[in-house]
Order: sequence, then structure tokens, then C-alpha cells
Amino acid sequence: MERMQQLEKLDGFGNVQMVEVDRPKPAADQVLIRVRRSLISRGSELFRRYVLEEAVSPDIMGYSDAGEIVDVGTEIKGFSVGQQVMVSGPHAQFVLGHETGPRKTVFELPEGLDHETATFLPLTTSSIMWMRTTPIEPGQTVVILGQGIVGALCAQIVRERSPGRVITVDAQPLRCEISGKLGADHVIDVSETDSVAAVMDLTDGKGADVVVECVGGQVGIRSFEQAQDMLAAGGVIHLISKYQGAPLPLDGDRFMNKQLIAGIRTKQPRHECLVDAARMLVDGTVRVDELITHRLPWEQTPEAYHMLYNDPDSALGVVLMWD
Repeated sequence: MERMQQLEKLDGFGNVQMVEVDRPKPAADQVLIRVRRSLISRGSELFRRYVLEEAVSPDIMGYSDAGEIVDVGTEIKGFSVGQQVMVSGPHAQFVLGHETGPRKTVFELPEGLDHETATFLPLTTSSIMWMRTTPIEPGQTVVILGQGIVGALCAQIVRERSPGRVITVDAQPLRCEISGKLGADHVIDVSETDSVAAVMDLTDGKGADVVVECVGGQVGIRSFEQAQDMLAAGGVIHLISKYQGAPLPLDGDRFMNKQLIAGIRTKQPRHECLVDAARMLVDGTVRVDELITHRLPWEQTPEAYHMLYNDPDSALGVVLMWD
């Protein structure tokens, strides 16, 4: 049996290690992919995996892989060995994918989309679906709270809705710098400025028409309170962030005649949005190179997780290289 390396979250807080295991073989309805690049999604991979005391299935340790097909099952009709693909698989040298179905569906990369950029397809697809859910009228002021990978993607994709201006907010100077490079009309650095006061000043006291809440983790609780304070009368908060660890406070008096929506509610199928995501990444509508702060060999995967948890100010997008 051939062997390979994969990331595993073992018992104990932050106990992530590379482990040698048997290389999987595809079932009749599966393909086997040699991973070339994978992306760490900090929010879910830290707050739903890394911080837990218990072990986590290696099958969910990551969901943004790109590489080439090296083997196919006997029932596979639409894929063949050698095709370049993306699959929502874990961090490992080889992963299995499905031709159809709700999970780990393989997507062939179009011409011009390299492995590194393709690792952003899952989050770009979700960001498209979120931004097509948000009720935005042309010309409105949109605030994106949080400029992690998801917030930075949303701040670019929301442009297809023709907002009057896009204001981004974050507490980390690195993310604020990247947000400015990616074209935000105004960037508010919370480490220097009160975000509510700054938004009210930029809108002449009216407040934002739309606030997209992308701040996950415990700090997201305070961010959600600020979202309510900076929202204009009749405005909308779109809650995307998760993993706050406690219920979010909603002030009924303050929120009267305003609207809160959460998650994805667009009726457009995810696969259609995935095709749109690939197009946007190829034509430059969505830029991700600026989001990548580290490119690390797979042997340093545990160190990458430790860095993202212990020193979030120094890193944003971390791409793992499996060549």
C-alpha cells in the first residue's frame, strides 16, 4: 500500500500534526487527486477545529485544494487522468473527489486559472452567494466589517451590485493595508479610529445603508453591536460571520425599522456561482494575490496553524505547497 502525508487534529488544544497514512484508492464513483496547493481558511479551521480539545476527523481538516487527477473510478464519465481540478478536500498529498453530489465535487479548472488561485474558489463562490443575497440598491453605502479573506472577497464582489461606495473596517493594520490596495473607497483602522464615529462622519450622520458583518470569533460580539450603531434607518445588517461563542446581542429599540438577514438566501445554484467565481478570478474582477501573505511547504502546515492562531496580525492567506 502506498503511503502519504495528511494533516490531523489530535486530542488537545492546537494539537495539529502531519501524519503518514495509506494513500486512498478511488471507489467506482470517485477520482483521486494529487494536491498541488491548498489554502487554510482561518475562521472555520481554527475556531471549529484547532481550538477544540477533542480530536477532529481528518476529512474536515481543510476544504480548498487544487491539483490534478491521477486515478479515476470505473463509473466516472466526465473526468480523466491529467485534468487540473479544484476539490473541497482536506490538507493532504492526495484526496478523493466526486463527479457529482453535495460534497467534495470536483471542478475542472478553466484555462488561465492556476492551482494557487484556484484554492480560493470555495470562498469566492460563497462570497458571491452572500453578496447576491444582500439587499443592496445601486448607489447605497455598504460597510464590510472584517477584512479577513471572506471580508476582502466580499468587498470586491459587492461591486457587481453597484454600491455608491464601499467602506471596510478592521482592527489589524495589515488587513487594512491590503483592503486599500484592493480598492475599498474608505478603510477604517479600528486600532486608530472608532469605527462607528468614522462611518457616521463619512455618511454625514446618516449611517450605512448596508452593513455586512464578517468578524468571526469572540470579537464578533462587539462588532455586531457596532454594526447596529452605524446602521442607517431602514438599513440592513447581513450576518455572515460565525463562531462567536455566545449569543449575539440585538437591541430591539435600536434596531426597530431595520432588517437583519443571515447566511445565504439566493436561489442561484452554487455550481453557477462557482462558474462565476472561476471567471472572476481569471479576468481579475476578484484579486487574491494580495491576500496571500505566506506560501509554505506542506511540512510546515502545523506551524502555519500555530502562526494564524498566535500571530494573526502577521498573516492572512496561507497557501500550502504540496509539490
